Amino acid sequence: MSVGGVKDEAEVRGHRKTYIGAMPGRIIFGMKEAKCNNPVFLLDEIDKISSDLRGDPASAMLEVLDPQQNNTFRDRYLEIPYDLSQVMFVTTANTLDTIPAPLLDRMEVITLSGYTYKEKEEIAKRYLIPREIEKNGLNNKLIKFTEDGIKAIIEGYTKEAGVRNLEREIGSVCRKVATDYSLNKSKKLRTISAKTVANYLGASKYEGSEMLEDSIVGVSTGLAWTQVGGTTLSIEVNLFSGKGNLTLTGKLGDVMQESAKTALSHVKTYAESYGIDKTLFDTKDFHIHVPEGATPKDGPSAGITIATAIVSALTNKAVSNQVAMTGEITLRGRVLAIGGLKEKALAAYSIGIRKVIIPRANLKDLEEIPEAIRSQITFIPVKELKEVLKEALV
Repeated sequence: MSVGGVKDEAEVRGHRKTYIGAMPGRIIFGMKEAKCNNPVFLLDEIDKISSDLRGDPASAMLEVLDPQQNNTFRDRYLEIPYDLSQVMFVTTANTLDTIPAPLLDRMEVITLSGYTYKEKEEIAKRYLIPREIEKNGLNNKLIKFTEDGIKAIIEGYTKEAGVRNLEREIGSVCRKVATDYSLNKSKKLRTISAKTVANYLGASKYEGSEMLEDSIVGVSTGLAWTQVGGTTLSIEVNLFSGKGNLTLTGKLGDVMQESAKTALSHVKTYAESYGIDKTLFDTKDFHIHVPEGATPKDGPSAGITIATAIVSALTNKAVSNQVAMTGEITLRGRVLAIGGLKEKALAAYSIGIRKVIIPRANLKDLEEIPEAIRSQITFIPVKELKEVLKEALV
């Protein structure tokens, strides 16, 4: 049952028999279709349920999903209690933010992160490519996708947590190959490799992140989580003559702006312990920039990256281009835990970084990272900023 856009409570609880055209709710209708008392019942897109003057279906769902009371679920059409306690209810959602708190409280939450590149590659090989080849009247003697061709499609033409766009792009290639055969009548095998993908899909839509070529003063590499996976961020700090003012650019959200201000305040307070001349804070202005300027950025995990770039600019010591980092900072210099470590680690791995600084509190999350990648990255757990600087500054 798809509940996305359901606004009427009667969809869940049914109509009373006094109304013309009365019928039972979709829960009872689903039980009738299943023809058993203990089916698996999938409620799709539960986060998109909404309410209006016809009642609140989310509140009606409380009775359906609460194991303490759904053994006497009362549909208005049936007018007798119906036992739903044997049903296994599974719900799906893209975000938890829009699910009402009382409803969320009755659910066990299982969070699934996006697919890794390797997982997408395997899904494409085993399912998507054979399905699209068959759908377009082709066979393995007419079209062949190489491993580097699949990788080129994933990295250059899709940017998503799932594989929906990947399926579209593979379908697009298959349709063009089928059209090519029908027009040219040539039975020559078409090989889709990294070099030939552009002939079918045009120039690549997305350019992957690149590792910094050199270690640069005032530039550090951070890691960020996005809805389509992890990404790397270069954070740049410049100093110039002024009176200690701070300028922030790069379309930063409120949380990230506060991280930058906290990082600067911490470095100011503990300047001597980092070997920084305190007079610089009165004679220099600070400009912190996070490229690209048009992309909105926010989140509580850039604190240590910004602080490292500030210390680097003030001490004139470069930040190693072989190190990426993630973690929030406090005014006392403590490093706080972050989320999305798996995606961030994969982002660092994809651009060739093999040393990642993480908060010590996130050590428990290392098990989520695939063993093949975890074994090739050195994770450095830190508790304070001085430990970060020791590892990051050249």
